[in-house]
This record gives sequence, structure tokens and C-alpha cells, in this order.
Amino acid sequence: MRKRILSILFLITLLLSLSEPALAQVYYFRVPKLDINVYWNDDGSTAINYVFEFINDSGDPIEYVDVGLPNGHFDESQITADVDGTPIYYISRSEFEGKGSDGVAIGLGSYSIPSGQTGTVTINVAKIENVLYTDSDDNNYASAVFKNPYFISSVIHGTTDLRVTYHFPVNVQPEEPRWHQSPEGFESEPEVGFDEEGRIIYIWRNTEADLTTQYEFGASFPKEYIPASAIVRFNPFAWVSNISVEALFPICCFGSIILAVVFGSVSDKQRKMKYLPPKISIEGHGIKRGLTAIEAAILLEQPLDKVLTMILFGVIKKGATEVVRRDPLEIKVLSPQPEDLYDYEKDFLTAFGEKAVSLRKGKVEAAVVALVKSVSAKMKGFSRAETAEYYKSITKRAWEQVEAANTPEVKSQKFDEVMEWTMLDRDYDDRTRDVFRNQPVFVPMWWGHFDPGYSPKPMASPIPSAKPSSGGSSLPHLPGSDFAASLANGVQSFAAGAVGNITNFTSKITGVTNPLPKSTSSGSYRSGGSSGGHSCACACACAGCACACAGGGR
Repeated sequence: MRKRILSILFLITLLLSLSEPALAQVYYFRVPKLDINVYWNDDGSTAINYVFEFINDSGDPIEYVDVGLPNGHFDESQITADVDGTPIYYISRSEFEGKGSDGVAIGLGSYSIPSGQTGTVTINVAKIENVLYTDSDDNNYASAVFKNPYFISSVIHGTTDLRVTYHFPVNVQPEEPRWHQSPEGFESEPEVGFDEEGRIIYIWRNTEADLTTQYEFGASFPKEYIPASAIVRFNPFAWVSNISVEALFPICCFGSIILAVVFGSVSDKQRKMKYLPPKISIEGHGIKRGLTAIEAAILLEQPLDKVLTMILFGVIKKGATEVVRRDPLEIKVLSPQPEDLYDYEKDFLTAFGEKAVSLRKGKVEAAVVALVKSVSAKMKGFSRAETAEYYKSITKRAWEQVEAANTPEVKSQKFDEVMEWTMLDRDYDDRTRDVFRNQPVFVPMWWGHFDPGYSPKPMASPIPSAKPSSGGSSLPHLPGSDFAASLANGVQSFAAGAVGNITNFTSKITGVTNPLPKSTSSGSYRSGGSSGGHSCACACACAGCACACAGGGR
């Protein structure tokens, strides 16, 4: 009898040894970084691109990621995902108790994140509709509210570097968006700037965020930029936002993590990156006169390769430097230095005094950042729109002076005198070719210091200070087409040699020169407002999961 009891106990122990790991295993992981980009598109829809970095500290692999969305107005065929850059193709609408839901299940398959390993899961939801509401503080504004994914405390530990970036519709102006109250733990004001498409962005970041907390991010923008039909008039399910995740779902799931978020996007419209601080666009009154052509170029957001070349022309004409070789770029700083140099010219020359390319690029970047900030400070209290029109009119008059000259020699002289202002024209290259088509250009003495491949004939004085002769035959000259081509190629080759890829260079400048915004909102967002609601779409595909949830609307 005793032997039989021992056998039964052995069987029970054996069964428990086989079943306990499955029954007792609890998901336990870290999310050291979560990066979310929320795009508000001009058709009134929104989309999301978000990147989760997981560290799996449990004994089982992370096999599934279920994304709960705020509503069912999306097409799962337009959702893509990858693990560490490898595309994942198991994507379907989640099911709960056999019914379809507002979630999307993503199976990681053979790319599941093993125990003790790190994996980056990227998910793109191309389009979600019915996500914008009327701002409770201003009926002319649309309110866009986003809540981050969050997890129950029993499955996640550690802090998260959480960054949420709002991308506003394409034509929204810098002074128009309004942020609501920033979440606790974040800066009181979001960082503002431009993305690579030229869209205004707000960035909230907390390097020690707690993902057991659902933070609420909100902003509003004028309704005029989206169709009226895109605004949700009411949300009958607003009460759902008051129900906790724990009340909706028990906690224990084997092999999957439930995540939920609200918005996302990938915009297919390309616009040029801007480097000017948005606060310079907040209108004051009157025209800011007295800017140099270089400062006006910053105000008009001319391409930085052109700005750098304009500075080069200026210091060459003043006798402060010369180009020794274009490829690879080598510039010689001359001595003694003239006394009438501007601060940005001094910074420019200091940068090119560096022999090491990496140090030179860093100092050129610092010089441009200082120039942008200087222009921003000078524009304080003045109207950017009026000032921009003023300097555009100077550019127009400069070209008129050149075009009105009745001889090639006088035309060349006028062009040299106003060259920096003519360069503010965005069609500068083509217009230069047209002006000097089929006629010679009489080049000034300093031209050889810019183009080391050109050797001018001796002459008494530079064109700007000399009286034009009747024939001009004694002055050095180039065919107009060659002169225009040399200018255009000089801009490109100089920028490439000075800073490398101009797009990357501009992006670095943008990252430094975007200031924090000043709130234009009349009040902060209040949870549970009458003009919106929240959707908690934790659509679990199993009996219990480590649920994360998000929602939005106001």
C-alpha cells in the first residue's frame, strides 16, 4: 500500500514538474526605448510609425505583438512590421472570444525574441480615420490626443526613453499649433521644429519614463487644413476610457505581449528640410532693415550650400582668404585680416583655419548655428513676412540694375557689385545664364582667388572701382556660359568639400536651432472633456495577456 502511495505521489510530482513552468511562467521584460511618430495628415486621417526595443527577461520567447487601435477604421493590409529590420508577414485583425476587434496581431514567427535577448519591433499603421475632435477651447481648431502604450507592473520593469513626435499637416504654419498640458515627467513645453518634409513637429521626450503609466499628449491645429468631414462629432464610447485594463482582462498569457497605440503615419510627400527656428516666424510688426545679404539668406531659408558660398565670396572680396584647390578643398586664410569682417565671417575663417576635416566641419556647423541664432535674435519683434518681402524687393532691384546695363562691361561691373543680393533669387543659376548668354563677362580681380583654375591678365584695379572703358578689350573676361557654369559648380563643389552631404549638414543644424515653443493654447487639456473620448482596444487573442492600451480624442 505504501509503495502504491509513493508511486501516485511520484506521478503527481512528475506531472507538476511538467506543468508548473507553463502555469507559473510570467512575462517579464524591459522596454529601454520607445520611439513614436504620430502624423496628422491633410485628409484628416492619422497613422503611426513606432519602434519598440524589447529585452526579454522571462523564460519564454516573445512570439506575438498585438496592437490595439482606437477604432476599426483601418485596413490591416496597409500595416507593415519588422523585427530587427526583417519583414514580418503574419499580420491580421485580432480576435477576442471569436469576434473581430480593433486590434492587429503580429506574429514574430521564427524571429521571436528569445529569453535573455534584445529585439527591436517596428510597426507602421498607414491610416486610421475618425481620430480628430473639435477642440473644447476653440471651435475653429481640431484636437489631436495621443496616449502611449503602457503595461501592467507585473510584466515590465525598468525605465524607458520615451519620445513622441507629432507631425502636423503640411501647410500648418509654425505659430498656429497649440499644445495641451504636457504629461508629468516631461518638459513643460515640447520641442518644436521641422521634419524632413518641412512639416511642423512637436517632440515630447522623457528619458526615464515609466511604461506602467499612460501619458497623455495633446495638441490642436486649425480645422481649415483638413476636411470638415474628418472631425468626429461625438464619441458614444467615451466611458470606456474610465475602465482600467486590469478590470477588462486577467493577467496571464503564454507566448504573447499585447500592445496598443493610437495613431501613426508615413507621409509620401517630400518637402525640403528647414533650419530656421520657428519662433522667428511668430509675427511681430514692421520690417527689420539693415540685414546683410547673408543674414537675409538665412531669413529666406536659402539652401545652406548657397549661404556658405555667399560667405566665401564675401571674405574673398575683402581679401581675407582664397581657394587654393577645389578638389580636395583647400582654403588659405590670408594675413593680415581686414578689420571690417562680420562675426559670421570671422567664425567661417576660424573654421577653415583647421587642417583636420572633422574639426573643420564641426566648426562650420557651429558657425552656421550661431548665424541662425543671431538672425533669430535680430528678428525679435519684427514681422518675418514683411521683412522677407522687403529683401525680395532688394533682390529684384539688384537684377534690374544688372539687366538694365547696356554694355557687357558695365553689366559685369553691376553684377559684381550686387552679386550677393542676386544670389537670394532661387532661380539664381538659370537667371545668371540668361543674363550673360552670348556675351562675355569681364571678371573682377578677386575671381582668381575663388577659381584657382583661372589665371586673369594683369589689370590696374578691380571692376567695382574702375571706370568702364569703351571697348573693355584690356580687361580679363570669360564667355558668359563658362562664367555661369563656374558659379553653379563652385557652389556645389565648395559645399561638398566643406561639409560633405548638405542634407545631413542641414539636418544637424535643424537639430540645434529648433527652440522650445511658447504656448498659444488658452487652457490645458482636461481628461473626460465633453468633446471627445478614448478607445481602449486591448483585443486579446488569449484568455489573459500583458495588456498595453492607448486611446485619444478631445
